[in-house]
Amino acid sequence: MKILITGKDSYIGTSFEKWVKQDNPEWQIDTVDTKGEEWKKMSFSEYDTIFHVAGIAHVSSDPKLEELYYKVNRDLTIDIAKKAKAEGVKQFVFMSSIIVYGNGEKVITKHTVPKPENFYGNSKLQADEGIQQLQDSKFNVVSIRPPMIYGKGSKGNYPKLAKLAQITPVFPNIDNSRSMLHIDNLCECIRLIIKNNEKGYFYPQNKEYVNTTYLVKTIAEVHHKKVYVTKVFNPIVQVMINKINLANKVFGNLTYDESMSNYMDFKYCVRTFKESIELTQEEK
Repeated sequence: MKILITGKDSYIGTSFEKWVKQDNPEWQIDTVDTKGEEWKKMSFSEYDTIFHVAGIAHVSSDPKLEELYYKVNRDLTIDIAKKAKAEGVKQFVFMSSIIVYGNGEKVITKHTVPKPENFYGNSKLQADEGIQQLQDSKFNVVSIRPPMIYGKGSKGNYPKLAKLAQITPVFPNIDNSRSMLHIDNLCECIRLIIKNNEKGYFYPQNKEYVNTTYLVKTIAEVHHKKVYVTKVFNPIVQVMINKINLANKVFGNLTYDESMSNYMDFKYCVRTFKESIELTQEEK
């Protein structure tokens, strides 16, 4: 099996390469930078799968960046997929995102229509739609739409919560549910998708939904800290959820219906929730 990762030094790309080499050392994995012209000059014909991880994460809503988001997240993705198909590659795997559904949905089912709320989500959705049109009997296209990904070295909201969990004595007791995905579970899912030459859309998540209060308590426990939870702050938190996007991301509800994620009976979920937190919070 020969795989080319398009996008250098990405968290998901480097994690996937390390994961595969543990149990599949015979798989050849190469990486190419997509910021310049290097990828255009190289031949894709020797590869079975192109795994496309290059993209701009949702770090800003500055309108000045809108054109760049579409150029990188949509146009580059479609251009690389077209090159892969033209040069005889069997499969193209793209890292999309749950963000294509926007923040308004609480439970996403197979009937939920994507409704992005910003140009980051829209650029991902348009990339999904563009590459899926390339699917045929000789070229399989995969779009992976994961929820929040976490693991050692990850970015985003998880590290912020983890820091808070280690210093706060109290935390709101909020009854919410969120889909999350540990990096090892994601990497195993991708490995199986490539091994089985799959096609279509995939929605991997941990087996267990995560409650934010329980998440913070679990992180604290791993560090031998005690966090007291209280519902005193709940009215304030509820107002924040409705008005502040970050609060909604942390305390709001956002889950995939379990049936959407049941790829191979969740065989890809090699880490339990507790184990995943312990691995993520390891000092070394």
